[in-house]
Amino acid sequence: MGQMGVPGPRRPGREVATSRILPTVIGWILGIAVTAAILGTPYLLFAYHDPQLHLILDSADTGVALLVAFLTWGRYRRSGRLPDLLLAGGLLLLAVAGLGLTLALHLLGLEDGRADVWLPVAIRVVGAVLVFGAAVVGPRRATHGWALTLTALPWATVALGLALAYLLDASLPVALAATPPASAERPVIAGHPALLAAHALTAACFAVASVLFACKAARRPRDDDELLRWLGPALALAAFARLNYVLFPSLYSGWLYTGDLLRTGSYAVLLLGAAREISRYWSAQARAAVLEDRRRLARELHDGVVQEIAYIRAETHTAVVDAFDRERIVAACDRALDEARAAIDALGRSTDEPLGFMLHRAARQVADRYHASLEVELDDSVHADDEQRHALVRITREAVSNAIRHGRAERVRLCLQRDDQRRQLLVRDEGAGFDPATVKRNSTGYGLTSMEERAAALRGSVCIDSAPGRGTTVAVTW
Repeated sequence: MGQMGVPGPRRPGREVATSRILPTVIGWILGIAVTAAILGTPYLLFAYHDPQLHLILDSADTGVALLVAFLTWGRYRRSGRLPDLLLAGGLLLLAVAGLGLTLALHLLGLEDGRADVWLPVAIRVVGAVLVFGAAVVGPRRATHGWALTLTALPWATVALGLALAYLLDASLPVALAATPPASAERPVIAGHPALLAAHALTAACFAVASVLFACKAARRPRDDDELLRWLGPALALAAFARLNYVLFPSLYSGWLYTGDLLRTGSYAVLLLGAAREISRYWSAQARAAVLEDRRRLARELHDGVVQEIAYIRAETHTAVVDAFDRERIVAACDRALDEARAAIDALGRSTDEPLGFMLHRAARQVADRYHASLEVELDDSVHADDEQRHALVRITREAVSNAIRHGRAERVRLCLQRDDQRRQLLVRDEGAGFDPATVKRNSTGYGLTSMEERAAALRGSVCIDSAPGRGTTVAVTW
């Protein structure tokens, strides 16, 4: 027997870690399967000339990248962490390298297969390196210097790139033929070697970042970062998209290849992660608002109702002459105070606390009030939902209070454990004991009816084992 302290953060179990890695594994399997199908089935047609659909996909991908970049920038503003800042900058560059640069270069008249290809390639490489950096660095905060540098880097890169593209366009080599071969029955590795190397470097950055983000998601003690969970599969698909652009260089043409579909798939996964992140954020905001209102109600109860009941109890000792009436009123005041304090405790506490910690605190408050000792043995692996937690706390307070006030016990034992596939709460004492059948038949004392109703709400049962002279055990199983 020992007393429980405040538990530290738990590492996720193997099943939880596996579930967080699974989307990334699926992303890798899908990318490998698509690439293997291209290389292994030379008689299937994997390319279609459709400039309109190519533009639609580019627009959708750019919109998703901008949305997720804005979301990660908001995460950085709240947390100040360097990985969020790097990720926001990388996604912003990947977004700008799509439709934005295409329109800018069109307005500058640079559409000859030189600057209109090399500049987006360079921007995407810088964006991929920033995403890779976000995966590599630890969760440390960005210093003021790093924050200024990385905030300005995407904009400075785009501005400098446009200036250089306009000045050096004529001297740049042709990166890709204006009209790729119509055949898509086998890989067409074409284009300038530097272009292929840039695609390969981008693919390597995305592939490593995918694995690193998946490992980070698996190590998190709580499943509270949806975007981090979906970055792994999104970057896996993005990596294979770049690999497919090496095999079929369609990115800067009107042709649609599997690389374009994999790229759009990666942004679709990012959009899913962003949607879940936004949903979780607003749910957290709603919970925070509810918690603040509950704490306000708890303060009102403490400063109003509890003080008035305490005053009535104090005045009863001097205003009521009859000893029996005085004890009856004082006992009623004690019960009202205990109920009010239980309500204050329930309203003012966070629902994120471990169940064992909540039960220990509730039992300790009652035991300290009546100067009794408390022993606890709590299994931290036992969990319950919010309604069950509230019912268990009330049962614990009632059982401990009955043991001390009515059973005159000087020591109470509290135990939370697993019994086969079910969970069990035990409150034991070595007090005076009683006959449960007699008490239930003659009165509603000892809160037996209340405990039975609360246990039934748990979809469980309560068993009270007691007899005069040998103490009481209250066992709640659910």
